[in-house]
Formats: sequence, structure tokens, C-alpha cells
Amino acid sequence: MTQQRATFVGLTAILLWSTIVGLIRSVSEGLGPVGGAAMIYTLSAVLLIFTVGFPRLSTFPRRYLLVGTLLFVSYEICLSLSLGFAATPTQAIEVGMVNYLWPGMTILLTACVSRQKIRPLLIPGLLLALAGICRVLGGSEGFSFMQIGNSLYSNPLSFGLAFSGAIIWAVYCVVTKQIARGSNGITLFFMLTALALWVKFFASPQPEMQLNTRVMVSLLLTAAAMGFGYAAWNTGILHGNVTVLATASYFIPVFSALLAAFILDADLSLPFWQGAAMVSLGSLVCWWSTRNK
Repeated sequence: MTQQRATFVGLTAILLWSTIVGLIRSVSEGLGPVGGAAMIYTLSAVLLIFTVGFPRLSTFPRRYLLVGTLLFVSYEICLSLSLGFAATPTQAIEVGMVNYLWPGMTILLTACVSRQKIRPLLIPGLLLALAGICRVLGGSEGFSFMQIGNSLYSNPLSFGLAFSGAIIWAVYCVVTKQIARGSNGITLFFMLTALALWVKFFASPQPEMQLNTRVMVSLLLTAAAMGFGYAAWNTGILHGNVTVLATASYFIPVFSALLAAFILDADLSLPFWQGAAMVSLGSLVCWWSTRNK
């Protein structure tokens, strides 16, 4: 597969990922944060077995199996539980916005690992994205440190998981390309994520699962979006241009918020949209900083 084609395949993941925040939250409202996530990754793993197939583990580099598994499973748990544990649908969308700091982080980490000179616009781009998150959390108070602190204090678990996930995914995107040597362990990674979540589910008390048509439809759509989306993304980062893929995703925050607001019937304020636009613009500035002069 050529780099150009692999990059295009990776870009299709962006369309699928834009639906994930709203769908994961919708599933968790019926099946619980842990139970819903476990069901999502179980079904996604089944879909991947029949589409991508189960990999020959004996051909995988040992470092990729160990490091790739640890990073991927950790990120997926952070993402799904951060959305599931959000107090309200609106807060879930805010939490999802924090997760979208990863594109800029990926570019910064790529530059550091490859020992490239950090371009002048990269740091302002990252700061603009962070300012966008502050705008989202500040609400009608604007850039009020008190309000931002109150928002974070209201649910430190969800926001902490989302921020940790952004860092982990940036590391995964950069490290995997160097250690995978063309291997694709996406099916294994999903199976292990599902296993970890089921262990958590049975190890501690969980809310009763409430199945209905809306939850089942959301579950099927989420599994398909995640399974096929990550399969496409993994192909992209293994064989395509990581920088292009990371920076092209700058518009995900806005599209994701739009779709999540529709799916969850959430009313988002003007300051939220301003913050979302700043997060996207910050990622775009980071991308611009990587262009060859």
C-alpha cells in the first residue's frame, strides 16, 4: 500500500470518529459507563475479526505487542470511561473536547522524537487549543479561572481521564509507527480492551443494564464507528503520513460537537462553540507550522 493511499484510508477514520462522543455517551446512559464500554469494545472486536481478521502474533515485534497494547488499551479505557462518568450529556461533550487536544500534542511529540526544529507557530497553536478548552469550561463567565476550576472540580475523574487519554493517544500515534514494522494489531487491541473492561465490570458493583431500542442502535453504530474507524486509522499511521493525519483532524472537535449535540439532544452555548472553534484553529495552526518553507 502506497503512503498516499494509506493516508487517505486513515482520513476516513475522521468521519467515523466524529460520531463517537455522542454514541458512547448514549450507550453508557443505558448500559452504564463500564458495562456500556465493555459491550462496545466486545462487539467492535467481533466486527474486526470478520473484517480485518485475527493477526499472526508470532510475526509481530515484541515491543509492538507490549507497548502498543499498553498504550491502546489505556487510551480506550480513558476515552470511554471519561464520557460514561460525565454527570450530564453536556458535560460529556465538554469532556470529549478535552480529548481533542491530541492532534497538537502529536505534532509536538513527532517534532521532538524526530529531532526536528520546533517551528515558531507550533507553541502558539497548542496554547490556542488550550485556551479553547478554557473557553469551553469557562462557560458564560468567559476566561474565568474560578469557573474553569469549578467545572474541573465538579468531575475531576472525567476531565482527568480525557486529558490523560489525549497524551496517551499522541504517544501511541508516534511510537507505533516506529516499532510496529508494518504490523497491525488492532483486532488484538480491541479484544484486550474489552477483556480489561469486563474484568472491571465484574470486579466491582455496576448499575443494572437497561436495554432498549435506542441503546441497541447506538451500540451497533458505536461498535461499527470505532471498529472500522480505528482499523482505518491504524493503517494510516502505520503506512501513511502521521503529521497529515493528525493535523487533518483539526475539524473533528466541531463536527463531533455538532453530532453529539444532535444525538444527545444537548443545548450548547455560544461560548462552547467559540471554544470548540479555538481548539480546531489551534490544531490548524500546529499543522501550518509543519509546512515546508
